[in-house]
Amino acid sequence: MTFLPIVDRELRVAARKRNTFWLRVVAALIALVIGGGFMLLSLLPFGGMTPFGGRGQMGGPMFAVLTWLSLGTALSAGLFFTSDCVSEEKREGTLGFLFLTDLRGYDVVLGKLLATSLRCVFGLVAIFPVLAITQLMGGVEAAQFWKTLLALVNALFISLAGGLFVSAISRDSQKALGGTLLLLLLLVFGGPIADGTMAAVRKHVFRPSFTLASPAYVFLAAGRWRDPTFWPGLLTNQIMVWTLMGLACVLVPRTWQERRTRHSAAQKGWSYAWRYGSVRRRAALRRKLMSRNPVLWLACRERWQSVAVWIITTLVVVCFLGALGASLAWDVPLELWIMWGFVGGALTLMFYLGTASQAGRFFVDARRSGLIELMLAAPLGGKEIVHGQWRALLRLFAVPAILFLCVQLAGTALSQHTTSRFMAAGLGAGANLAFTITIAVASSLVTAANLITLCWFGMWMGLTSKSANLATLKTLVFVWVIPWFVISFGSGLIVGLFMMSTVIPGIKKGGTPNPASMMTWFPLVSVLVTCALSLAKDIFFFAMARRKLYANFRDLAVRAVVPIHFTVPPAVPSPAGTPPVIATPP
Repeated sequence: MTFLPIVDRELRVAARKRNTFWLRVVAALIALVIGGGFMLLSLLPFGGMTPFGGRGQMGGPMFAVLTWLSLGTALSAGLFFTSDCVSEEKREGTLGFLFLTDLRGYDVVLGKLLATSLRCVFGLVAIFPVLAITQLMGGVEAAQFWKTLLALVNALFISLAGGLFVSAISRDSQKALGGTLLLLLLLVFGGPIADGTMAAVRKHVFRPSFTLASPAYVFLAAGRWRDPTFWPGLLTNQIMVWTLMGLACVLVPRTWQERRTRHSAAQKGWSYAWRYGSVRRRAALRRKLMSRNPVLWLACRERWQSVAVWIITTLVVVCFLGALGASLAWDVPLELWIMWGFVGGALTLMFYLGTASQAGRFFVDARRSGLIELMLAAPLGGKEIVHGQWRALLRLFAVPAILFLCVQLAGTALSQHTTSRFMAAGLGAGANLAFTITIAVASSLVTAANLITLCWFGMWMGLTSKSANLATLKTLVFVWVIPWFVISFGSGLIVGLFMMSTVIPGIKKGGTPNPASMMTWFPLVSVLVTCALSLAKDIFFFAMARRKLYANFRDLAVRAVVPIHFTVPPAVPSPAGTPPVIATPP
């Protein structure tokens, strides 16, 4: 028998997939675009300086940007590539067939790990040559470079191992995605929070002990000069990786089947009532929504679909109230609101993730259960079906989304107002207030447009993707990730040209630039340019997804149920010629 046969097969299949090739090409192109942007910034005539320091130090900022983006991508790999790889086979009933053979749990787990990690590893390795260029640009040492590469690979594998572990104990795709997200947040932030709490209670300096288990801390330690905690942290992370892998190998053969117990019927009834509500609640909901749109009723039957979004909104409100109370109680408003910017941005990304996941889930589940065929056979048009799903998303997420946007508007306004008081105090209260309101409204407008676009594009991807996680990944990548890179590069280039056209001529004429004006106008111009580009992007993706869903819903749904493969028919052979007539002698 071949050693690790599933590994051998999955690697051969993954190596021949088209997206394996294109993923590394796209990763390398993104790294090259970012590197090219830094090269262009280094050419700005600042008298031997750049916006990031001396020309011989441009490698450090470029290395930091690329590695931090790589860290975020590596930590999110487990969400989309491994969190549903085993649970999907459980739902389809194909995992049990593997254990009818001589295969063991480690065969399945290692096969799934290598099949899903191949694309991630190729994408990460593709940017390593661009990272190496930063050593030639200055500001990056060899030890920092190699340690950071080890930290990125470590973060990738701990994310993939965490997703595999959660997938081994899950069946539902959304629960697996949420469980993986919670596990990764615990691994990244749990240790630092515990050590920070212990240091505050005991009133001593911060000493990393539980923090060594955080892949983010290992990444930070790699960039510090001769940090003695890097190697112990890397060892601790690897122990956790192989512990999670070992648990997944043990659990997969024991959790693939649904065990029937003595009280299984009662438990099923209880779980059904917990999921859909009591008989009275189901009847009232059916009477209320069925007459409006049957798809609206179908999409709103489950009670707990918006729980994740409500949890994120509650966290945003709690963090905002905590920051507001702390700013009123202590005299540290600037540091506090800078921290709020990072926390609010992270929670906004989580809100985007929950919205994209829920938007594509209905059509993916409907295709798997056969409900999409019943809807196509019913007297409902494609526009009515899509409109019902859109109204269901509004019913589920409108209230938390409005509350989230209001808190974000207030938090951005207070953060910007506090920053402008310190950075641009010479412009006057009226100008600072106007700039603050403009930046806060622009940021909230972009967030609202992103949420609407994620809903419509997510519905389209849910209709054309094989799994809910794949639909979520496509939605986030096409609507937010790739446009974010393009918009950031474009807005940075436009702001740089604005600086060259306004500040540099004044310096050449012997004038002195006003620091207060620079610290206010340039963020304002940057936010307005980013807002304009983001709204244009959202309008484009919204219009494209809406047109595809309204005009081609039935064609997309039929292809999703029964994929149509067009093949060229074989050529018809030419007819045989008439044999010659041979004259017979008389």
